[in-house]
Amino acid sequence: MREKIKNEIKSWVMVIAIVMLIRATIVEGMMIPTGSMEKTILIGDAILFNRFIYGVKIPYTTKTLIPGRMPKPGEIVAFKSPFENKNVVKRCIATQGDTIEIINRIVYVNHKMIPESYVQHTDSLIYQGVEWNEAVQELWRKGDLYKYLDPRLARDNFGPVVIPEDCIFVMGDNREQSFDARHWGPLHKKYLLGKPLVTYLSIDIGGPAQNLLEVLRFWRWRGIRLDRIGHLILS
Repeated sequence: MREKIKNEIKSWVMVIAIVMLIRATIVEGMMIPTGSMEKTILIGDAILFNRFIYGVKIPYTTKTLIPGRMPKPGEIVAFKSPFENKNVVKRCIATQGDTIEIINRIVYVNHKMIPESYVQHTDSLIYQGVEWNEAVQELWRKGDLYKYLDPRLARDNFGPVVIPEDCIFVMGDNREQSFDARHWGPLHKKYLLGKPLVTYLSIDIGGPAQNLLEVLRFWRWRGIRLDRIGHLILS
């Protein structure tokens, strides 16, 4: 009996180790708690993302074990927020060396307007912003801009700034409801987790959530969105 229990424990340890290895290096899941990517990705969508494409990290660190490629403009990326203790999904708009500028909500990369059919606007008011002098640009590069500037003043009019080396510029598709690179600065590649692939479950959780505990308040749930299960996340 003792030997049987020992073998059973070894089997479960092996299964857990394999699952943890797959989760850390190949594919991982996450639940979306906010509407910053609507209507592309909804609150309550549970997605799987490819952890290998942008490089494999040592588990629970930002140190790269196996290098990967940089995201391409237009790709949706999952990353560890540099300023909040949670995983986040946004869209890559520009990459290292690109010049980005937003004029009255129109996005220009390297002085060319980019098509953005995926964007949603929920506020008709356009804020004029501030003068992007060297001091403001430096605050942005350091990730300190949001500490000194009302977020609305970088929301609709932004830049121009040049994306630093090994960094990308990300924004949510739901532009007025997204706290992103406009506010907290360039995203370094060390924070990248992977590229979203598919929605494997979608729950109408009854509104936005600040964290996973709020997502798990099942008494608020309104139902499962069956039509979104298996939905491919294309970018």
